[in-house]
Amino acid sequence: MCKRPSEALIANARIVLVDQVIERGWIAMAGGHIAEIGDGRAPAGAEDVGGDLVTPGLIELHTDHLEAHFAPRPKVLWDPMAAVISYDGQLAISGITTVLDALRAWREDDVDEVEGRASILAAAISSARDSNLLRADHFLHLRCELPMPSLVDEATVLAGLPDVRLMSLMDHTPGQRQFRDEGKLRDYYRRKDGGKTDAELDLLFEKRLTNQKAHAATNMREIVALARDHRIPLASHDDTTEQDVADAVREGVVLAEFPTTLEAARGLHAANINVLMGAPNVVRGGSHSGNIAAVDLAREGLLDILSSDYIPSSLLMGALRLPHHVPSIDLPAAIRTVTKTPAEAIGLSDRGEIAAGKRADLIRVHSASNVPIVRSVWREGRRVA
Repeated sequence: MCKRPSEALIANARIVLVDQVIERGWIAMAGGHIAEIGDGRAPAGAEDVGGDLVTPGLIELHTDHLEAHFAPRPKVLWDPMAAVISYDGQLAISGITTVLDALRAWREDDVDEVEGRASILAAAISSARDSNLLRADHFLHLRCELPMPSLVDEATVLAGLPDVRLMSLMDHTPGQRQFRDEGKLRDYYRRKDGGKTDAELDLLFEKRLTNQKAHAATNMREIVALARDHRIPLASHDDTTEQDVADAVREGVVLAEFPTTLEAARGLHAANINVLMGAPNVVRGGSHSGNIAAVDLAREGLLDILSSDYIPSSLLMGALRLPHHVPSIDLPAAIRTVTKTPAEAIGLSDRGEIAAGKRADLIRVHSASNVPIVRSVWREGRRVA
């Protein structure tokens, strides 16, 4: 997007390191990496950031927000390249410098959403990157809805793409996991895209139950094998019961997305599986589905990673609000939930912290009226926002 500077220097910054904050520090960047970090007066020629917070660039492991740009209205599909560029810009001004774009690796007949278009979006992301149009560093996260008949065929094609860094095992069948309370799923569809009638929902739910019985177990085995063949880390999704936890442990998952109960989160944490929760859950003060609150898990020491899920700006907001909700979590620990820990979960050891030799992915943050404003973003030492 812009020419890489040979060197950049910022000063008068509150720098968030892995385990401490430098209250008035400076950072030198060179060759796309952090060259040096200092405390106090900076070398001549530095850009004064006015005491603003400087943190590592945020790392997002699960966001399907691209769908909102690609399908902005019912039955309307936007130009995929334009959708990717718009979405990428929103990520950048939210402080996200590395993202796993969550794509649906399945189709569902008679449901008018964005299923079946993952290959189109993956190609658009790749083309935008090749044309040097992206501000953030983009990888792919394949969402695998286990009951869907087309899942294995579509996932097999997508798993061969070099950008895939995560595959999640999902099952949104009515009456279990996130939607144990079937009424909440009905409410969701009544509100969505003009709404469905109860008669339409009866048919949809019956079809999903039939698909689960016919395909979920077989698809689980084949998707897990596919991930292992391609050495792609696995995530579980909406774990609720002890059996869900046992399944996650058996399949070797490294990340548990949005567990819905304290029981499940405790079991996952005991098994050394990273627990990821939604930053919107933190910002809103609870789950929109009526499940366990992220802050409650944080108070129990069971929260490892935050994800913006459906609203990119929530990632920074959620992290910065954690210390206010949970006094035992200081600012460096809160920032680790959106930087170092997610990076380590998927094997990105070159980023996620401000340290000499790491990638110069940085954000400058100013807070006003309890809302963090991202004033500047650097990716590999280049200012991209």
